[in-house]
Amino acid sequence: MRILHVIDSFSPATGGPPEAVRQLIRATRATGTSVEVVCLDHPEAEFLGDIGCPVHALDQSFLGRYAFSPRLWRWLRANAGRFDGLIMNGVWTFPGFALRSAARRARRPYGIFVHGALDPWFNRKYPLKHLKKLIYWPLQYPILRDAEMVFFTTKTERDLAKTSFRPNHWKSAVAALGIVEDEHAGQDPAREVEAFYGALPELRGRRFLLFLARIHEKKGCDLLIEAFARVAAAAPDVHLVMAGPDQVGMQAKLESRAEQLGIAARVHWPGMIGGEVKWGALRACDALVLPSHQENFGVSVAEALSAGRPVLLSYPVNVWPEIENDGVGLADDDTLEGTVRLLQRWFGLPAAEQAAMAARAQPCFAARFSMERTAATINEVFGKYSVL
Repeated sequence: MRILHVIDSFSPATGGPPEAVRQLIRATRATGTSVEVVCLDHPEAEFLGDIGCPVHALDQSFLGRYAFSPRLWRWLRANAGRFDGLIMNGVWTFPGFALRSAARRARRPYGIFVHGALDPWFNRKYPLKHLKKLIYWPLQYPILRDAEMVFFTTKTERDLAKTSFRPNHWKSAVAALGIVEDEHAGQDPAREVEAFYGALPELRGRRFLLFLARIHEKKGCDLLIEAFARVAAAAPDVHLVMAGPDQVGMQAKLESRAEQLGIAARVHWPGMIGGEVKWGALRACDALVLPSHQENFGVSVAEALSAGRPVLLSYPVNVWPEIENDGVGLADDDTLEGTVRLLQRWFGLPAAEQAAMAARAQPCFAARFSMERTAATINEVFGKYSVL
């Protein structure tokens, strides 16, 4: 088969979807399916170098995040017929509208990965944006309604999406995202850990919790700083690493708040980390912590589990039931009180139980969050339409 992925941008600074798509491409190609990608990045963008399949980078779009692109419209109409299935990654933007039009014209099926964008949390948090989305819904809804399949990463995400807008009739499937199971086969964990300590030498020999996400209000960064300050005295040897791109200029405020709370020396801000440094951080940390207000999946959760590390989550991270059921982490409310409880519960666990959680992490990843299963689901959806 031949599959086309459409995504606004592969820039890692935009969050989790680019990495999820990159991993899905690897898993899909391993099944023998041919994959191509079209995006609106500059053709010479450095982050396009390791996608692993032909990339058609059409350069900048217009109208901000709406990503209006006549060039993409023309490209899709000219090329949609070459593929057995087309997949849009994301909603609320022009590329989805263009994909539906091109797919219908070429009589090809298409699917959509929503990537959490229909979660009702956004409606409550940003009422003005919700009003704009209500106005746009008559254009967005047919894109979902006419899709061969709308893919959700968890049952919780699928069920929550039905509560956000009406009408809301579409075919859906749960296809968990994650990473390719052999992502680090043959890699040297000790070298990765050393790469991390080379980037943050002040943490060598110290215990730490790792936050690995965008520095953004949605991710609960402010809650984590406040909660860590409240429990810091009970765990005087533990530091906190806040790793991720400062997308909205929030980091300076959080650093100032950490200074006021007297924990600045124990909170570290390496920015966005990748490659061996990222994997070294995952391997060296005590646990990953993500107190997000909305998270359909969280690729960093799968990465931490694959590295054998427990995860500490808020309930709006939609995989929390699986995490608690498998005994590989803890979850609590996405409030200050809930985040404090989350950290207190973790620090209150005996060392043997923390180690047992770590030992169960990789088997949990292999059973639940390996991308190979998602690739198989996509092949099943589009296989009956193959023109080969």
